Amino acid sequence: MTNSQQLNTHSLAKFSLTITAIKVTMKQQYIQRLSSDLSRQQWLGCFQRNVVSVIEHSYEQAMLELICLNFDTSHSQVSRGVSELTPEVLQIFDGFVDEFLLFVIDKHRTSCALSNFPDEHKPDRAYVNTVRREIAGLWQEFALNVNAYLLESRVDNRVKILL
Repeated sequence: MTNSQQLNTHSLAKFSLTITAIKVTMKQQYIQRLSSDLSRQQWLGCFQRNVVSVIEHSYEQAMLELICLNFDTSHSQVSRGVSELTPEVLQIFDGFVDEFLLFVIDKHRTSCALSNFPDEHKPDRAYVNTVRREIAGLWQEFALNVNAYLLESRVDNRVKILL
């Protein structure tokens, strides 16, 4: 394994640990947002509003963390405009949204405060799918940003080598 590969493997492992920590904070953030909504009697649309907000914030946080890591992209391959590291970074998020949604739906179903609001207490499949579509847009933007960053890093690294 080359030094470049070792550095990238190490950075991917650190990023994975960061995402594990973000998953924990997501749940805490959601509970805080839901409690805030309930205390202000703003339960209408709270599932969608808070899920999207927490996930959007988590992707922003993840991107900031990714930028802080050291990747050596100078030798990474690019195929069809995608850095070979992009799928490795994105794979760390496998199950990310599903796990979070299961937590949130369970939280809503066990909430006495939401029991008088059936759409929020037990979100139906259509409502959950609407939220999933919104999340898909956030994911697409995040994935494109990850790839753009890795491609930009590759160019920056190659310029440094030439200088």
